[in-house]
Amino acid sequence: MFRSLIAFSLIFVMLGANFSRLFIYAGFELNKNYIASALCENRDKPQLHCNGKCYLMKKLKQAEEKEKSQNRESQKNHFQEALITQKAKFNFQVQLLKVLYTEELPFALPRHSSAIFHPPQV
Repeated sequence: MFRSLIAFSLIFVMLGANFSRLFIYAGFELNKNYIASALCENRDKPQLHCNGKCYLMKKLKQAEEKEKSQNRESQKNHFQEALITQKAKFNFQVQLLKVLYTEELPFALPRHSSAIFHPPQV
């Protein structure tokens, strides 16, 4: 029971972050009369037929700015600054190769057969 309650609350929180605009629209539709009469900036000008839409636009803009700032903050958290304070020193150890010269023995077989390496005959 406790685990399912935690799971549902986490799902609700995650969906709430993704559907913030939906919640703003739903809140506006549910409280349209109150917003139009008390919170609307143009409530003194009924000829504009605003009916609280200015308040809705303001809330949507605030939600969008909040989302952008959260995105910027999350990007800043993923960014790591690299500060190099010392010059890097590389020490390469050079090894000289020893070249061995071998003599071919006169009685040894040749390394390749001349019978194989020739152009084809037509």
